[in-house]
Amino acid sequence: MILFWVFWGIDAVVALIALYFFFIGLGDGSVSSFNMGLWLVLLVVLAAVLLGSLALKGAGNLNVAKILAGLLAVPALLVLLFFIIVIASGERWN
Repeated sequence: MILFWVFWGIDAVVALIALYFFFIGLGDGSVSSFNMGLWLVLLVVLAAVLLGSLALKGAGNLNVAKILAGLLAVPALLVLLFFIIVIASGERWN
């Protein structure tokens, strides 16, 4: 049960980061009609993962809900680990 909430919390942070960049992009014009479809697909998929995992958990399918939440949370944790290594190493990566 705790693993589900950890995964779901990470998913929620990822969704909030995506929403932040979406609204910043709307403000500065980088999100336009040219790429609005891509943004909407991204936001719908993030919402589907969050709401779908909650619905599966509510229906009693906790293992499937963990897998669904983990599909987004595990890569996000790996990206976070990569950034921590890049920042902590002090090396020039260019």
